[in-house]
Amino acid sequence: MNVFKTLLPLILAFAISAHAALPVPPAPQIAARAWLLIDADSGQSLAEHQPDNRVEPASLTKLMTAYLSFTAIKEGRLKLDQALTVSEKAWKAEGSRMFLDPRKPVRVGDLLNGMIVQSGNDACITLAEGIAGSEEGFVAMMNQQAKRLGMTGTRFINATGLPHAEHYSTARDLARLASALIRDFPEFYKHYAIKEFTYGGITQPNRNRLLWLDPNVDGVKTGHTNSAGYCLIASARRDNRRLVSVVLGTASDNARAAESQKLLNYGFQFFETVKLYGANQPVAKLRLYKGTANEVAAGFTRDFYVTVPRGSAKNLKAQVISQQPMLAPVAKGQRVATLRLTLDGQPVGDHALTALDGVSVAGMIGRTWDSLMMMLD
Repeated sequence: MNVFKTLLPLILAFAISAHAALPVPPAPQIAARAWLLIDADSGQSLAEHQPDNRVEPASLTKLMTAYLSFTAIKEGRLKLDQALTVSEKAWKAEGSRMFLDPRKPVRVGDLLNGMIVQSGNDACITLAEGIAGSEEGFVAMMNQQAKRLGMTGTRFINATGLPHAEHYSTARDLARLASALIRDFPEFYKHYAIKEFTYGGITQPNRNRLLWLDPNVDGVKTGHTNSAGYCLIASARRDNRRLVSVVLGTASDNARAAESQKLLNYGFQFFETVKLYGANQPVAKLRLYKGTANEVAAGFTRDFYVTVPRGSAKNLKAQVISQQPMLAPVAKGQRVATLRLTLDGQPVGDHALTALDGVSVAGMIGRTWDSLMMMLD
């Protein structure tokens, strides 16, 4: 079959930077077992070290507990002013706690802050039991959601992040989870910027030091056990760009903050992110045979961004590649082509283009006519 290729005029897709491209130095040395820096909009990795190695996620686990809690609230299965009973298991939870009283029901809104700001294991178990009936049932939901998000290197055993030999994740998976939480629940993500929370007369600070050190940082989560070391997923927004860093297994609380700051500064200083196409905007119109229409529009269902070295966006080139001849029917959302991006002749990535509308099969006359056209083309 013929392969159809066309070059796209990207010059019209974004405002070209006037300044010259900056040379990109190597990523800074990070004193951690594994780390990753991504752009939240493009999803591209800007710097990484062992991002797919299995690691103990510690309290970073609570991001999935939060994701499922936010989902339950959004779907009406849980309400912010709803009071949940504190079980003996939750009350006796080891590690960090918000110090729940088993004799006193607690509001879901308080539990969220207890989980997010205070990293309370008792809050996590109480939410898990309130949503799924048991922590074990909730863990099954966690693993199902991890699969839906494409977290292929992750397995959860509990809702808190307490150590277990079969409880693990990766830097790449954790970055994917944090980005999904920020994207899917902006109304709840703001809680991750809260610097302290008081419950039962006890005030505890957020352990994310970067909330005090960098005004652009607005989350996300710390984690620590003796075996996991000190971990931090940090996110910052500058100049309408959001970066997410994952730093796992540093030696101290200070180190995880300092190493995360290095990564964020590197990403903001040496890279830029441009929006190439809007959601449902036709990137190309492809010839279609034997359908009720002669062409099908191909594009992205979400805004499409790409991250490149600062000042180099003007040198991007795009090429649409599709198999021809293309025959109806075509379903909406079906992959129909590939967008190939290059920068100064070097590959940036291949990205799937999907049909923005469905096209059904034409009648007998239309199919016969297109059969003749295919022979002539």
